[in-house]
Amino acid sequence: MDSVNKRKIFRYLMAGSAALAVVHALGRFSFTPLLPYFIEDHMLTITQGADLATVNYIGYLIGALIAVRYSGPEVIKKFLLTGLLGNAFITVVQCFTPQFELLLVLRLFNGITNGIVFVLAPSLLLEWLISQNKAHLSGLVYFGVGGGLLVGGLLVDSTSLYFSGEYRWIPVAIAAASLAFYSATRFYQLQVQPVTYKGPKQGTPTQLFDRRSTPLFLSYIGAGLGYILPMTFLPTLAHETMPADSPFVKNVWVITSVSSLLFIPLWNGIGHRFGDRISLIYTYIFQALGVTAILLFPSTVGVLTCAVLIGGSFLGSVMCTQRLARRLQPHQGPRLSAALIALYAGSQLIGPWLAKQWIEHGGTLLQSFVVGLGAFIWGLFWTWRAPKV
Repeated sequence: MDSVNKRKIFRYLMAGSAALAVVHALGRFSFTPLLPYFIEDHMLTITQGADLATVNYIGYLIGALIAVRYSGPEVIKKFLLTGLLGNAFITVVQCFTPQFELLLVLRLFNGITNGIVFVLAPSLLLEWLISQNKAHLSGLVYFGVGGGLLVGGLLVDSTSLYFSGEYRWIPVAIAAASLAFYSATRFYQLQVQPVTYKGPKQGTPTQLFDRRSTPLFLSYIGAGLGYILPMTFLPTLAHETMPADSPFVKNVWVITSVSSLLFIPLWNGIGHRFGDRISLIYTYIFQALGVTAILLFPSTVGVLTCAVLIGGSFLGSVMCTQRLARRLQPHQGPRLSAALIALYAGSQLIGPWLAKQWIEHGGTLLQSFVVGLGAFIWGLFWTWRAPKV
């Protein structure tokens, strides 16, 4: 591969990574390390935080469904750029919005734009990489999620003494707006020629859910429901269960983020050598062990173990499921990614809602994590039943 083409691939991988960092890591998951500070500032309560998380996931589901409809080659780039810039604008507006009711609206639209971009950016990039015979590099785009999680966590915790209330969003918003501008200019230049796949025999209806793919779809429900409680409430739980003077209290999200970055090559390597199905099985085992650790040891040891294992494995589940599904149905293209993410988003809705119901009926946030353990066991069961390809 010549040096010019290498630079082009690197630039577009960076653009895709930046887009995911803006919408998924900064726009969406920066709310996780911010929530305990909002609670300390008496801006939100834990149940209001659960409501904001739930409405964000509703928006994410809506956005993924919109992407199913508008993933055609003639409109995909327009909707991608609109969603990306719109998401960054919403993050900026949140810097000046302390009212819970307005935040509900903003978090809803944040989720919608996130769902659109999280489907369309990797899909558009994958189609271009296929045209360059470099499809195996597509998983590298998820470094943007891990890197964005790390940047968001560092920005929130390192500036916690200088901001309060809604102004705590400001450092995150500056980073999101800068990355969105960079990514949008790159994607605007990207030109993709449609790739023709050998699909089913002529006259055979094309279905997303068939006998081979259904176990994989069912397992993905467990992935979405299982990871969402730790990824929404782990820093809040750390503030509740760890000593206030512990150096780890403010660094739980950083540990989670670093783990997500470090483990991406591991899951990619296992998938390349032994198959994505085997790699996917191990991601579920690791995440189940992470939730088990915090349930058995609700202290520093349990919280940190959960941060490492959940943070290090959830992107592996996403990456391996997407690649395995495309092997089963390579002719589906962006429509398959959109359907998977819609399913993932739908299952995430249940987690924060169940946590809120449990807390309002006298339970604890920690006890609600049992739902996540059951979800990972469900995902592991159905992954075992997925076909070997």
